[in-house]
Parts: sequence; structure tokens; C-alpha cells
Amino acid sequence: MFSGLGAVPSIEEVAPEEESGGGFFRRLVDGLSKSSKALTGQIQSIAFDPDDAEAWEQLEEALLLADCGVPATVEIIGRLERRAAAGGLTPGADLSPALAEEIADLLAGAEARIDVSHQPTVILMVGVNGTGKTTTVGKLAEHLRRVGKTVVIAAADTFRAAADEQLQVWAERADADFVGSAHGGDPAAVAFDGIEAAVARGRDVVLVDTAGRLQNQVGLMDELAKIRRVINGRMEGAPHETLLVVDATTGQNGLQQARMFGEATPLTGIVLTKLDGTAKGGIALAIAFELGVPIKLIGVGESLDDLRPFDAESFARALIGLAAE
Repeated sequence: MFSGLGAVPSIEEVAPEEESGGGFFRRLVDGLSKSSKALTGQIQSIAFDPDDAEAWEQLEEALLLADCGVPATVEIIGRLERRAAAGGLTPGADLSPALAEEIADLLAGAEARIDVSHQPTVILMVGVNGTGKTTTVGKLAEHLRRVGKTVVIAAADTFRAAADEQLQVWAERADADFVGSAHGGDPAAVAFDGIEAAVARGRDVVLVDTAGRLQNQVGLMDELAKIRRVINGRMEGAPHETLLVVDATTGQNGLQQARMFGEATPLTGIVLTKLDGTAKGGIALAIAFELGVPIKLIGVGESLDDLRPFDAESFARALIGLAAE
């Protein structure tokens, strides 16, 4: 999950018992069940013939219904057509393995790990209300504690008292320092104070939670840009990571959120949450292919260990409904 500072353990190494029996892959499959069932059902209903234009149209429709987006869908279809032209797909062939391979290959460039090589590393968390951002901050703090990192949580969401209280609970659980302010305080000042505390106390990572901004509210997006400027003013090169938390159930709205937030602040990664039974998993392809922003973490449930590093091959196989290899 993390890079830098030597051989830092990944989440899998922290809780290996969770992986016995393919536990996490099983949860990933369950999480993508709605997208998977719809997509595999469409694929299995196709009487595939590489020379049949209607078969290609049906496959294209299936990918679009899974929220893969037009550009990513066109790319995948093009790759499969080239494979068919080379004799790799024949009439009556099962499209699922080839499709999973192409999706995994397309997503492979989207894999990246969180860099904690700076001292301290400043991670700015952004996203709209309801995406699971504050919970993700708390889970990330606990995982960092598990790999021996000391953390400061800066509660820069000063508009929502519940967020402050929630982060205080997570800070206690993760043995992290907590920096907040009075309700309605200056979010940029909280971020600044969080970095000050980390430097003074020798902490490794600062997690800055921000308000759940609506992407169409220019004033709030300007404020986010201000927070970033203040952070950079206190520490050159920071924030070192800016992670956008996207609710996978929102489908194409998540892609629009990524575009809008990317205009306000450069994004280094996506955290895709709520990959449960109602998730539109194809949105991962749309975000990775259209925006070129890596997906660094995914969440497939409420428990702490349901937040994991993104793995392109596992995700692709789960989306297509194939068993783990």
C-alpha cells in the first residue's frame, strides 16, 4: 500500500488472516455483484461471432451499462477486435477471459501506492458528502499505525461537527494525534496546525480531512485550493498526496466529481468506496482511462480490513465474475 521509507509492509502483510480462503477477493466479488451479474449476463447471452457486427454492438452495450464510459468501452472493443483479427477469438468463444485480460491490462497503469517517504508526509483527503471520506481517513490512520507510522489527523472539515467527533474517535483508536478547531473555524488554519504539530512532535504522516464539498459550488472549491496553498506554504512540495474519495454507487457522477476536483487541486489518486451490492464497478475503468488518475485504494465494506490497495487483475476478474487465479 505504501512506498518510501524502506520496506514498509502492505495492508495484506498486516492482516494476512483476512486473505485465507480468498476472503478479500470473495468480498470484492460480492461487492461488484450487481455490475458483475449484469455484465456477465449480457456477455453470456451473446452468440459471439467476430464477423457479426450485432455481437460487437451487444458487447459494447454491456460495457456501457456497467458504467465503463464511452472512451474506455471503445478502447476495450478495439483491443478485442484486434485480438479477433489475429485469430485469438473464434465463433462461439467465451468472451469472459479475454475481456477480463483486456480490462486488467487497461487498468494496470492505474495501479499505484501511497507514498509516505516524506517526513512528515501530508495527505489531503477530498470528496463530496456521503462518499465515506471521513471513515476512510480513520481507517487509513489505523492501517498506518499497524505498519508502525505515527499519525496526526487534522479535522479541516470545520462545517460538520459530526465529522470532528468521528475523527476524534478514530484518532483515539489509531493512537493518532488529533488537531481540530471550533465549529466554523478556518479549515486552512487547521491544516497548517496539523503540519506544525507533526513537525514539532516528529510524527510521520498528516491526514487532512476536508469538508464534503459539492463539486458545483465554486466558493467551496476555491477554499480547497486555499487549503492546498497554505499547506504548500508551510511545507514545500506538500501535500504529497491528494486523494479523492469517490462513491462507486454514483457511477458516471463519480467521473464528473473527479474532473471537477482535479480542476481545483491536482489529484494523485482515487479511493473508490462502497463497492457493495449496488456499486457500478465499471466506473473504475472510466476514471482510470479518461482522467489518467490512479486508483490507490478500494473499499468493499464497513470493516477496517475492507479498505485495501487496488489490484487491477483481481478487480477485472471480479467485475467479469471469474474466479481468482
